[in-house]
Amino acid sequence: MQRHRLRWRMIAAVAGLCAADLILPAARAADIVEEWPNAKMPPAPDLKPVIIDPKTTALLLMDFLPKFYCAEKPRCMASLPAVKQLLTSARTSGATVVYTVAGDFGSADILKDVAPAAGEPSVKGKADKFLNTELDKILKDKGIQTVIVTGTAANGAVLYTGSEAGMRGLKVIVPIDGLSGTDLYPEQLTVWQLAHGPGFAAQITLTRSNMIKF
Repeated sequence: MQRHRLRWRMIAAVAGLCAADLILPAARAADIVEEWPNAKMPPAPDLKPVIIDPKTTALLLMDFLPKFYCAEKPRCMASLPAVKQLLTSARTSGATVVYTVAGDFGSADILKDVAPAAGEPSVKGKADKFLNTELDKILKDKGIQTVIVTGTAANGAVLYTGSEAGMRGLKVIVPIDGLSGTDLYPEQLTVWQLAHGPGFAAQITLTRSNMIKF
């Protein structure tokens, strides 16, 4: 009798182990953080020349402000000559110019190289400048169909406002020398996402400032 009990105990233990094997989860796939070093850099997107209709186009200058917004970012300060030239061309052609600000700053704080002229509107918002601002109304009131997006931060205001403009049906022109981040990677991320993002990439044209004709 004792032998039979021992035998049945051994059979039950083996059966339990087999059952446990059956319910063990499959091997876990590596996640993106674990595979981070294996990510391959995609090719750079094509840049295209653009001809602008100034009557239906607005140039957006976003957050060219003191301190950490722009003045303390070497890459933002380096973008100012290209943005200033675009601003001059936009004004000369009669295109609409709209500014954005953020934080505790107002339009009077915008860096003097690209400061607004009398009558040029500004809105205050976070990354998506359409959210809780008058930007959409300003553009619609002026019959704007195309926006040229410049500013900092690349992976903030430029990415979120540019993509939102595309999802709202606007044509979006992004001169890659008119956006800036804290370093190269946020700029690369932004340009890649604008070129490939679902729902808005078809509305977006990547270019350089000297490839834009008013």
